[in-house]
Order: sequence, then C-alpha cells, then structure tokens
Amino acid sequence: MIGILVAIAISWLLLYLIEKKNILALGFLPVGKKLKQLLIGFLITGTLCVLDQYLEAFLKSSTWVMSENITGGIILKSFWWDIKSVLTEELIFRGALLYILIQKIGSRKSILISAIAFGIYHWFSYGVLGNVMAMILVFIGTGLMGYAWAWAFSKTKSIMLSFGLHLGWNFIYNTIFSNGQLGEPLLIQKGGNELTDWASLLNFISGLIIVPIIVLIYVKYFVKEQTEIKTTAK
Repeated sequence: MIGILVAIAISWLLLYLIEKKNILALGFLPVGKKLKQLLIGFLITGTLCVLDQYLEAFLKSSTWVMSENITGGIILKSFWWDIKSVLTEELIFRGALLYILIQKIGSRKSILISAIAFGIYHWFSYGVLGNVMAMILVFIGTGLMGYAWAWAFSKTKSIMLSFGLHLGWNFIYNTIFSNGQLGEPLLIQKGGNELTDWASLLNFISGLIIVPIIVLIYVKYFVKEQTEIKTTAK
C-alpha cells in the first residue's frame, strides 16, 4: 500500500511540475464513465484469460478443480494483491510519465516507448534475465500487451481502461486459476501431461501473441478517441 501511495505522490508531483496538472489528468472523471471503461476492460481480458487457461488444460489433457483450501479471505487477499500490483504498474507505465511523454513527443512514439519499457521490465519480474530465448518471448508478449494498454490510455485519455484490461487478466490468471504468489486461492489443475514442443508453442502463441492482438484489435476498432478532461493544478 505504501508503494501505491508513493507512486501516486510522485505522479502528482511530476504532473504539477511539468504540466501544471493534478492527478485528475490521468482520467478518473467522470466517475461513471470511467468505471464503465474499467469494467469493460476487465471483462474482455478476463474472458480471454479463461479461454487461454482452458486451452492449456485441453492441450495437457488436464482438468480444473476447486481448491480444498478455498476461503473468502484467501480470495480477497489475492484479489487485493492483484489490485495493488496492477495499480502500481499502471501508475508507472500508463500514468504520469506516459501522459507527459504524449504531451511532449506525441502518442505514437510515447506508446512505443511505454511498450518497450513494459517488455524489459518483465525480464526482471519474470526472472528470465540472461536466458536469451525466454527474454525474446517475454519481451514480445508483454511488449505487445503493453502497447495495447498504452494505446488504450492514449485514446481514452484515461488510465481506467488500461487498468481494467490489466486487472482482468491478472485477477483471473493469478487468483481464479491460482498462478499468483499466494498459493491456490480457487482453481487448481489436476492430471494431464507435459506439453509437447508443438503444444507448448501453441500455448505460448495463445497467451502471449493472440491475446494481445485481440486486445489491440479491440482498442483500434472499438475504443473511441476521447478529448482530454480539463484540470487545474492543485
């Protein structure tokens, strides 16, 4: 929680010092409209994650079953962890810095810079630094998704859609399908076989290539370009 507060404070300071804006420049208003964007984003990537996880189970000939240790408290704790991690990353990669870059050098270059930074960041968060092939694959997959989310920020003039898209994937992946750092909150995979080379490639293409491309298509054709909400520095 302290990390989020620090990120918000730094974001506010950067916006004030460089653009004479406050934190509302990141597009939190009007509340109703922005919550709708968040929910739509959450449902889109959440659904894609469900399909991706069931494809993996199909390829492995495994099944998803309920965890024996499931409790409401564990699920809420995991969900809160997802919210904190996603919000922190959004504030860093789709927050004040991206907003300022867009004002200074335009959307196209800024989105690309954000996507590259997001891809490189995941070399460290995924622990693949030094493994060249893994670095390439992680950079492609997370870079594409980072590009889609940065583009969503640019078009909506708001962090809320990208936050929803990010949270939808992370919550379903980490909490529902128990791939996070907090044990087995809800579903666990039972049985099945190790993926063959071709099945593993298909699984990779599904999660790290096809999913980001679908999100990119959504952002390109279904997200309308918005005008910026005027804010004053405080």
